[in-house]
Amino acid sequence: MAALLCKVAKAVGVRGCRRLSQLAELPETHHMLRQTCRDFAERELMPLAARLDKEHTYPAQQISELGALGVMAMEIPEELGGAGMDYLAYSVAVEEISRGCASTGVVVSVNNSLYLGPILKFGSEDQKQKWIPPFTDGQRVGCFALSEPGNGSDAGAASTTAHQDGDDWVLNGTKAWITNSWDASAVVVFATTDKKLKHKGISAFLVPMPHPGLSLGKKEDKLGIRASSTANIILEDCRIPSDNMLGPRGAGFKIAMQTLDSGRIGIAAQALGIAQASLDCAADYAHKRCAFGSPIGKLQAIQFKLADMALAIESARLLTWKAAILRDAAKPFTKEAAMAKLSASEAATFCAHQAIQVLGGMGYVSDMPAERHYRDARITEIYEGTSEIQRLVIAGQLLKDYGA
Repeated sequence: MAALLCKVAKAVGVRGCRRLSQLAELPETHHMLRQTCRDFAERELMPLAARLDKEHTYPAQQISELGALGVMAMEIPEELGGAGMDYLAYSVAVEEISRGCASTGVVVSVNNSLYLGPILKFGSEDQKQKWIPPFTDGQRVGCFALSEPGNGSDAGAASTTAHQDGDDWVLNGTKAWITNSWDASAVVVFATTDKKLKHKGISAFLVPMPHPGLSLGKKEDKLGIRASSTANIILEDCRIPSDNMLGPRGAGFKIAMQTLDSGRIGIAAQALGIAQASLDCAADYAHKRCAFGSPIGKLQAIQFKLADMALAIESARLLTWKAAILRDAAKPFTKEAAMAKLSASEAATFCAHQAIQVLGGMGYVSDMPAERHYRDARITEIYEGTSEIQRLVIAGQLLKDYGA
């Protein structure tokens, strides 16, 4: 199937060549990809999602199968083991995977956008050859370590440090809320190499896992997305070769911000999958549940809820596709990515809430997936930039556009 995705990519032609006027309809090749991922999600993920969530089990087999499909390295060129597709294709794939299992969706998203993405864009040729191919087939996944216990949204206040010792860098500090941490084989770490320069003194490093001087905190017992691991990464005199610096010294903050711009498209897609799954659940129940002598889907109150859910989803989906298309066309997309992430994450929370209202008491028990969608949706408004941060990003870009 990876070969199929590569053929699809070739049929698409030059990346970014489509016009924004084509937003309302996906190219045929992307329809094929969407259906392939949807079939996989319905066959391999939906039946297992509740158990994976309950047991906090990493979906190793499913991630391996997605690797065989090419989904774990969508944008990576074929010569490096990837599918060689564009970011619109990636966003479509993540949505469909997340519709089946949101935890699996975030594992896919982090490996694609937060781990492979910065290496592809900022890595040397030697780094690309070493750090990309082993992470394209689903046998290994990577992670991204920016947040710290004391900085959260203030990414420029990194207290983790890196100092040179001969031909090595020595890292010390703690990174928090690291998705994929317990299941990862490598991590992109951001550390301060010159405190006097503040955010301009942050650099990025590639660290294998496991590695001497690197340990993991406890797995967090989370509200949702429970089948993906989240933990602290603790660095204590963690020594790595100088060749493991990613990009120039002091470029870490730039690398992180540009990586998050792209990553927000992936999280928007994940949120869309959760929102769509919530609507699917609510609409199906509205057809089957009878009250007052007929299906509740005939009640105007229920119809209004379903209509509002569909409106929120379609609006967020178009914003997500637009952000992906702008990125593929090598045009500025920071504002659009923030809009997509904000809109889709809030749509996920809204739709999951409304689904429980439609299901009533059945929405509150684990026999139905609505309560899992509700729990999974909440984090999409927090990680890779809270909703408040997205509004600051959008406003900042708008003020630039207006010359303020």
